[in-house]
Amino acid sequence: MMRDRGREMVEGADWAIAVPLHASRRRRRGFNQAADLARHIGLPLCPALRRTRATPTQTGLPASQRHRNVREAFAPTRAARALPGSIVVLIDDVSTTGATLDACARVLKHVGVLEVRALTAARVITAGSDG
Repeated sequence: MMRDRGREMVEGADWAIAVPLHASRRRRRGFNQAADLARHIGLPLCPALRRTRATPTQTGLPASQRHRNVREAFAPTRAARALPGSIVVLIDDVSTTGATLDACARVLKHVGVLEVRALTAARVITAGSDG
């Protein structure tokens, strides 16, 4: 469904990149839901990002703290060397404020990605939001 509904995000893109979990959370959970979603987008999956520190879950944090929570929480992997000049689709399960997507996109742009697009399975709409 994500591939069909997000067709315009996927068309013309070179890579899918899943928002990574910290290794400790990945071990506890047993899977990365964003990576599972990214495998079905129809693009090659590039493991270009890693979490540099375990961050508290964004769930329950007010919008004002979400950006601070994930600031400098991501770094490029060696696989990111394949990305300069490319168009990527960043995949995550849920977007609320976009803080995680923004933090990841900043890292990808820093390594030379030409364009970062985002595709999520769900988006949280809160009272008072304009979305």
